[in-house]
Amino acid sequence: MAEWLRNGLCPYGTSPEGRQNLIMYFVYILRSLKNNDIYVGSAEDIAKRFDLHNKGRVKSTKAYRPWELLNKEEFNSRGDAVRRERFLKTGQQKEILKRKYGHVAKR
Repeated sequence: MAEWLRNGLCPYGTSPEGRQNLIMYFVYILRSLKNNDIYVGSAEDIAKRFDLHNKGRVKSTKAYRPWELLNKEEFNSRGDAVRRERFLKTGQQKEILKRKYGHVAKR
């Protein structure tokens, strides 16, 4: 049985009990355990995306595995999540992430 169904949730529409579900999007911050670099990304399924990072299936992060999840933010739309991701990747925000997490921020 699918995990979402065990938890009483459907990815789209309504749950088995008739509750409306919202699709959530995430901005996440990872830290490389290899060199302490910070990576910012966005995804609809954060668990799947995190797994792809650690399996070496993401070209930009493959060489810096393994990764740990430092933080995540939820958004109701993909557009909002992508705007936040781009904002966090700006030079000034990278410096803020560096101070907050004590590491060098990478794109």
